[in-house]
Amino acid sequence: MKSLVIGNKTARIPVIQGGMGVGVSLSGLAGAVAASGGVGVISAAQIGFEEPDFYTNCHEANLRALKKHIKKAKEQAKDGLVGVNIMVATKEYAAQVHAACEAGADLIISGAGLPAELPELVKGYEEQTKIAPIVSSVKSARVILKLWDRHHHRTADMVVIEGPKAGGHLGFSRDQLDTITTEEYDREIQEIIAVVKEYGEKYGCTIPVVAAGGIFDRQDILHALELGADGVQMATRFVVTEECDASLAFKQAYLDADASSIEIIKSPVGMPGRAVHNTFLEKVARGQVPVKRCLSCLSACNPAKAPYCITQALIAAVQGDTENGLIFCGSNASRLKQLTTVPELMKELTEELPTA
Repeated sequence: MKSLVIGNKTARIPVIQGGMGVGVSLSGLAGAVAASGGVGVISAAQIGFEEPDFYTNCHEANLRALKKHIKKAKEQAKDGLVGVNIMVATKEYAAQVHAACEAGADLIISGAGLPAELPELVKGYEEQTKIAPIVSSVKSARVILKLWDRHHHRTADMVVIEGPKAGGHLGFSRDQLDTITTEEYDREIQEIIAVVKEYGEKYGCTIPVVAAGGIFDRQDILHALELGADGVQMATRFVVTEECDASLAFKQAYLDADASSIEIIKSPVGMPGRAVHNTFLEKVARGQVPVKRCLSCLSACNPAKAPYCITQALIAAVQGDTENGLIFCGSNASRLKQLTTVPELMKELTEELPTA
């Protein structure tokens, strides 16, 4: 496999560990992946949940924790690349982008909305911090690249294509998730790559494209590369590593999941996602999870009408209360059978497959 080149930065292995919040991918996991040759990614989503003042000063706690985890991961990564996933849908978006730049993040990956102002927010840090929008369709790719071209006179450093088999905050309707085929989305990926190439040619650069969503093993990686992608982003496989920042109970919930226990759910702001069925989701279905305290996480969330607090649900799960929390996962979580380590997983993903 070729290295993944993002502007003036290079990852030896073309594998990006997807950002998973709340608290699933922090400095422990991201630093380990970066040290192993991939790109480790910290999720900025409510990252300050372990800070002592989180419930009284959520904004400052999140910014403090974000900087702390980036610096810690970079120390562990040595010369590896450490990125941050920052959702456009969050109320702290601009502040978190600034904090990530100040802390020395190598890459900002941004989705769950249109990152229209991201180029402006990273001004002055372009050499250090690369930016990558998440797109799910040819239309969304054209919209964001055209917008950045017209309003900011620049293009993306990388583009992440997140398909329908990914975990949380998906850019698809429920009907699309139920009906779109692998073959159909393979064609979509190739068309998106063609769009990205147009803008690379305009700006005289190569914009790497990374495929995400349902990437599970080396064969999936090779398939993505054959379609024309330069690398892959995968998240679910990294949850059941020793280095993952989630509790052991959270990891065990992945190992215990079967195909029938993974369901499509709707976040409080209406975006679909995948999660492991549990008592919490049964309560949500009955309308029994009122929001007791708003932590100002998602811009479009109205706590008076929200079916549940996504922050509280995700914190409960990652800390080990897997029956009363929300366990986001990718479509292949049921294929996981045992715990491993990041180095062992990276070796498995990059080793030559045995011949028949």
